[in-house]
Amino acid sequence: MEWKQLAGEQKNFVFLGEAGCGKSEIAMNLACALAEQDGRKVHFFDLDMTKPLFRSRDLAQRLEQAGVRVHFEEQFMDAPTVTGGVMRLLRDPEAYVIMDVGGDYIGARSIGGYAPLLNAPSTVVYYIINSYRAWSMDIDHIDQVLGQVLGVSHIRLENIRLIANCNLGIHTNAEDVTRGTEKVLQTVGVYKEIAFRCVWERLLSEVTDPEAWLPVKLFLTYPWERDELREAI
Repeated sequence: MEWKQLAGEQKNFVFLGEAGCGKSEIAMNLACALAEQDGRKVHFFDLDMTKPLFRSRDLAQRLEQAGVRVHFEEQFMDAPTVTGGVMRLLRDPEAYVIMDVGGDYIGARSIGGYAPLLNAPSTVVYYIINSYRAWSMDIDHIDQVLGQVLGVSHIRLENIRLIANCNLGIHTNAEDVTRGTEKVLQTVGVYKEIAFRCVWERLLSEVTDPEAWLPVKLFLTYPWERDELREAI
């Protein structure tokens, strides 16, 4: 499966989900894929306001080198901030916009004012589920967090597309991915279709039916895991 399938015909992309689900990784993978695709400018908004680790802004230089313009607001510790310029670029037909919205429903409040444009046909909203995260292990917890996110963001449920991104970081193996994804399909898939399922690119050859999976390159790791990741590659 290729990233252009996730992009479809839309120009604006919003990524939501429980903290640690992997939405920043998926958002950055899509941004880099779009930057290679055509001459349209790619604008990446890091709207994570609640945590100091695993933020896409920390990879801003790498993304800029790939042709992605990164937008974020400097902040003191976890003080809430709002990045400017979103509305203008959401309306710009010559720009791709990717919004990495961190912090569960707390962060999702930051996009409530853009709801009319985010519910428009030019925008696709993805909700990421990682069944190994505390609030995504069963349907009740998923429903609770998703309901809170939709409530503060004012995004309509029918406009949400689901992505299964089941992993345990760099220690993930193919069995972990398969087992976690099956759990998502069984618990959530009966209520709403799972649009895409992701796998770490180095495990792609180890999963059943590789063409059905979206291969994800890892950008974000703990500093103490980077040497281990390089050795694994």
